[in-house]
Amino acid sequence: MTQSPATPLPPPEERRRLREAGSLTQAQVAERVGATRETVRAWESGRTNPRGRKREAYAKLLDSLAEVEVTAAPQVEPTPEPEAATAPLTPAQAFDALYAFCAPALVRQSYLLTGRRELARESVERAFQLAWQRWPEVAVDRDPAGWVRATAYEYALSPWHRFRPRFRHPEPPPADASDRALMDVLLKLPPPYRRTLLLYDGVGLDLPETAAETEASTPAAANRLLHAREAVATRLPALADPVELHRRLAELASTERLRAAKPPTVRTGSERRARFWTRAAIAFTVALIGTTALTVRTAPTHYEPPVAPGAEIEGVPPRVAQGALSAAEAELREKLRGGMTSGPERVFPLSR
Repeated sequence: MTQSPATPLPPPEERRRLREAGSLTQAQVAERVGATRETVRAWESGRTNPRGRKREAYAKLLDSLAEVEVTAAPQVEPTPEPEAATAPLTPAQAFDALYAFCAPALVRQSYLLTGRRELARESVERAFQLAWQRWPEVAVDRDPAGWVRATAYEYALSPWHRFRPRFRHPEPPPADASDRALMDVLLKLPPPYRRTLLLYDGVGLDLPETAAETEASTPAAANRLLHAREAVATRLPALADPVELHRRLAELASTERLRAAKPPTVRTGSERRARFWTRAAIAFTVALIGTTALTVRTAPTHYEPPVAPGAEIEGVPPRVAQGALSAAEAELREKLRGGMTSGPERVFPLSR
């Protein structure tokens, strides 16, 4: 008996992309194919592959998502020149595509990390400005979206923001009571725990990817995740289920109307900051060169020995400054001041 060939599946990266393009969560995909969310996460990371009926159901779902994507794509008239259709993207176009794909969701994630709307937008803009400055490095990175996400998270969680006057006072909390409670629990978690929880239960990364992005070992990331879930479940028992926690995190991030700047604005700001720091470095270098030249100009060119102390000349001792009186000298001075100033009494002869 020959075994029928397995249903073909796209690569793991394409599986995840199709799910995100269809606006589906891992929990929704798991419900449709009859699996768990952790299993779907393993399929998308490439650690495991589905088998049997689940493989067929998963393949049909991905095919339907691909067909919807093709149908929803705008129909473009073919150009007469075939080489124009295959022309590679310019760096600016590639950057704009990455920004349009990542920035909206990344702003909402940064808001969950900080609880500040303005800081969330600023973090994403700074991360993409740095990405544009290092675009040759970011463009060939294995995961450009992860590179930008890690940079935005690092900037958002920087402890130096507390010293900025604009961020000393808290922003208004969400309007809904349940959203306020969840945000309060998140902000009371230590920053590494909060970041791990958001990456695993919010973004949907697996444990090794979460550990790599947070620069921790896999056991340490698992420990942070367990403690963060325990803290959330203690305050909000309804969120003890990871699936429900994932849904609530997505809802909380979507309730705030957070908008990122346009890609050309971010690129222009990046170039402006690069010019500013370049000019500042040039000015500092010129000032350093000028200071060095002035020091060389005014420094002595030969050795000048110090003035020798006074020496005795023809038996005359050198003139020295009067120092402090000793105890005996002070006592003598007081005795002289208290004595008679007109001298001793004169002796006169007696007359007989």
